[in-house]
Amino acid sequence: MTTAGHWSERAACDSGDADDLFAESDRQKRAKEVCAHCPVRTECLVEALDQRIEFGVWGGMTERERRALVRRRPKVTSWREVLDDARRAHEQADVVGAGR
Repeated sequence: MTTAGHWSERAACDSGDADDLFAESDRQKRAKEVCAHCPVRTECLVEALDQRIEFGVWGGMTERERRALVRRRPKVTSWREVLDDARRAHEQADVVGAGR
């Protein structure tokens, strides 16, 4: 926890109805849209993956999407490094692509 508080206090969904995050079908799509602009999306996803949270939309991923990701990478014990590496690679690709 930082001096500013837990990451969940800065989540885009913090002021919404929590039931919206544990919805089915079309409502899951709406929950994922909220996540798309969330400043703590990565922290949220790391929490869900590391804690093996089974239900709800966390970090922009449904429970089905998270299960599939964990199945593809079963040896990962902490998703923080994996997601940070992926973000850096994506940002670097954007820089390389912009330089063309």
